[in-house]
Amino acid sequence: MMMASIILAVLVLLAAMLFLSIGVIFRDDHSFRSQHIHQNARMKKDNIHCATSLDREEKKKQERKIDIKKL
Repeated sequence: MMMASIILAVLVLLAAMLFLSIGVIFRDDHSFRSQHIHQNARMKKDNIHCATSLDREEKKKQERKIDIKKL
């Protein structure tokens, strides 16, 4: 019974891998589309960036606002 469960699990995993790879196999460039925010057209249109980029931009804005002479 245990061997049958293991074989069934392996077959399910193989089927999942096959179904997930179908999109890659039949694409012209054989690659996944980028999932990163900065390469998404809709996100660019709405001027949305990834959290790391937004944090970096906000830190730069704060650095510009601080006047060292007033410290």
